[in-house]
Amino acid sequence: MPVLVASDLDRTLIYSAAALGLTMPDAQAPRLLCVEVYQSRPLSYMTETAARLLTELGGAAAFVPTTTRTREQYRRISLPGPPAKYAICANGGHLLVDGVSDPDWQARVSARLADECASLAEVRDHLMNTADPLWVRKHRVAEDLFAYLVVERELLPQEWVKELAVWAENRGWTVSLQGRKIYAVPKPLTKSAAVREVARRTGADLTLAAGDSLLDADLLLAADRGWRPGHGELADSDWTAPTISALPERGVLAGERILQEFLRAASPAR
Repeated sequence: MPVLVASDLDRTLIYSAAALGLTMPDAQAPRLLCVEVYQSRPLSYMTETAARLLTELGGAAAFVPTTTRTREQYRRISLPGPPAKYAICANGGHLLVDGVSDPDWQARVSARLADECASLAEVRDHLMNTADPLWVRKHRVAEDLFAYLVVERELLPQEWVKELAVWAENRGWTVSLQGRKIYAVPKPLTKSAAVREVARRTGADLTLAAGDSLLDADLLLAADRGWRPGHGELADSDWTAPTISALPERGVLAGERILQEFLRAASPAR
């Protein structure tokens, strides 16, 4: 297809109960569709309207879920619409083709990480040695590619986050705070690189993208057009660029608006 749509998932198209951000009276709240179950419990949602729009988008463009989630975490999600031939997981570390990670892409990513930044072991040791158990709930490594912490936000010292960002920057890594998670990700590990590879393989001549976090900035900048919701790291810092539209909607209703914008751009006659 000539149009490729690469979208972040969490807090962009799908939302946990805590992230729904519904401010209207309960009787006016939109109907929700559960799209993820974890340990027998519903975990993530989109509105029924968003589900319809995503199904429609699947007939107008090549939709590519583009997430920082691991492959295992991504496979818990059941999105409406036709199955995505391509999906990007682990912030670009894995390119799935019909659900299977492409080994050539994995090898290219591993080579770049070995050549261009400090090792995961060094970063993980630093996190273990400097993060206070008072506010850290979990230490995690994702796909042997990057690390993240699950924290108590109200106890998290902002100065520590700033110091970590400087330390990581000097070693070729970036730091992102998303909800209750602090990510430390190698700079060469990007969603945009994987999306460019998908665009090459599909022959797409127009790329659209959406995302809410610092880890989505490179994806948005690499697209011909991009959208960010009214919440998240990018909105909090008032981040924008000439090809980026900053939407006012926050929470799960932002997912609807983003899909509407994708459809308008992918099908101008719609």
